[in-house]
Parts: sequence; structure tokens; C-alpha cells
Amino acid sequence: MAKKFYTERDIEDMAARGEHTLTVDEDVVLTELAFEKAEKLGVKLAQPHQTPPSAPVRPYLAEEQPTSDQAVSEPPATSDQDLRQRIRTAVKTKLGEPIDDALLDNIITRVLNNIEVK
Repeated sequence: MAKKFYTERDIEDMAARGEHTLTVDEDVVLTELAFEKAEKLGVKLAQPHQTPPSAPVRPYLAEEQPTSDQAVSEPPATSDQDLRQRIRTAVKTKLGEPIDDALLDNIITRVLNNIEVK
């Protein structure tokens, strides 16, 4: 489905028609000025968050951070071959099957060596 863009003028027109609510979802894009105009004119934006359109979405900041008393679990240890196989499978799933296996193995080895995973 195509996205619907709303500008400052669109918000002014809505308010003039007596429309005081706009549902904002993934198919609706507001310009920065439209967001500000909606606040000024009292047009309620029904959206999951009340951030301006230009504000970056950082869900990791909203997640609860573990406190010092909570145990931070380590990811399960995996063998080198298991890790390589998981990477190989993920790459082939993403890019498709026509990949040179020897080249892919060489790339995986170089990357793991660069991040000091032997």
C-alpha cells in the first residue's frame, strides 16, 4: 500500500473541516511542520509514540536495563564449526544458493579472524 504524506497545509485543512484526530500508522508520514501544526491546532495524532517525525526511534533506550542484582546471562557457548555453519546458513538464506562455498568459507574465516574468533 502506498504511503500517505501529510503536510502543514493538510493539517490546517483537516482542522478547518472540524477533523481533530489523525491516525498515524506505518502507512502515514507526517512532515516536521505538520507535526508541529497538529500540536498548535489541537489535532490529536493517534500513534504509538508522541515523537516528532524527525526523531530517531531508539527502542533499546526504552527497554528495561538489568540492574546490578540481576544476573546478566551470557550467550550460549558455541563451537567454532557451529558458528561457521550458522553464518553460512544465514548468508545462503539471505542471498540464495548460487554462492561459491570456498569463497564464502574464506570470507567467514577472514571476518572471524579479524574479530579474534579463532
